[in-house]
Amino acid sequence: MIKMEYLDDIYFGNTVQDYLWVLGSLLFGIILLRFIAHRISNVIFRLIVGKTEGVDKHELYELLEKPLKWLIMLIFLFVATSLLDYPEEWNMASKDEFGIRMFLHRSYVAFLIIVITWAALRITKFLGIILMARAELTESKSDDQVIPFLMEIIKILVIVLGIFIFMGSVFKVDVGALIAGLGIGGLALALAAKESLENLLASFVIFFDKPFVIGDLVTVSGVTGTVEKIGFRSTRIRTLEKSYLTLPNRQMIDNILDNLSMRTYRRVSFNIGVLYGTSEEQLKKIVVDIQRYIDEHPHTNQDGEIHFVQFGASSLDIMILYYIDTMDWGVFLKIKEEVNFEIMRIVEEQGADFAFPTQTVHLAKE
Repeated sequence: MIKMEYLDDIYFGNTVQDYLWVLGSLLFGIILLRFIAHRISNVIFRLIVGKTEGVDKHELYELLEKPLKWLIMLIFLFVATSLLDYPEEWNMASKDEFGIRMFLHRSYVAFLIIVITWAALRITKFLGIILMARAELTESKSDDQVIPFLMEIIKILVIVLGIFIFMGSVFKVDVGALIAGLGIGGLALALAAKESLENLLASFVIFFDKPFVIGDLVTVSGVTGTVEKIGFRSTRIRTLEKSYLTLPNRQMIDNILDNLSMRTYRRVSFNIGVLYGTSEEQLKKIVVDIQRYIDEHPHTNQDGEIHFVQFGASSLDIMILYYIDTMDWGVFLKIKEEVNFEIMRIVEEQGADFAFPTQTVHLAKE
């Protein structure tokens, strides 16, 4: 057991008791690290979530766990080390003069700013989750597009602010003069980042003109897919093959874009062929029955056209053209299948048969 008089022994300008306080403070911080991080997360959760349903506070804790633990440890480290004094015989310069103290102080400040910026970005991300949860409760898709766009702007502002604070606090840069200097170098920067600026401007065009919104099915540059995200530089599309495609925003507005979700109907067009042995009466009856069925179907419009169109190479060809009033791909296929089965039934009911490619070969006798 350590005798009490040993606590007053001085080593490197500090007593043993001072070192024990530092060690105890650090151990205390490590032990309570998880608990304090949870408490802070709960407070932030209550402040920004409100009455939003479907948002779990564990999502926030998972986002804030690492930056909060680093922030708490930095605070405890500052409190613990502030109890110690540098030995006078070392004759160390102050933290405002070049030397070890300045290096340690500015390193601490640098880590602190980085961690706070990190935590701010995570809180911004969680705020986006909350806003998206609220947007899902509305029928409009505009807010689904606005929120990710707004979150990107906030993230950029947080990063830029963090960089300015970092440079001003760590390197003692005159931030005001730096911003003025950026105005002078803005032209050179714009020329160097021409393509990025074009994509940025295109994102604003997409945002305000709204040729498409998140969730729309579009075809652009020969690619068809569902828009999942619209960012500052690019648009993310989930293709029909389920791949995740990234297209520059400039390409999204410069090329011809077909917004398939804006269609009122899906078009179905194909030909069927019946055997040449089919009589005129049978053929007319088939055409009339299919036309009647298309006209009376609850999910097709009145623009259906059924006609005997041509004498094919091995069949009498009937054109089938109609429109289905749904944008849902699964429902579209189901209705189309239903119509196809009915066409088969009508042809069979009239005593006709479907044709298939055939050839008649005549052998000449010698």
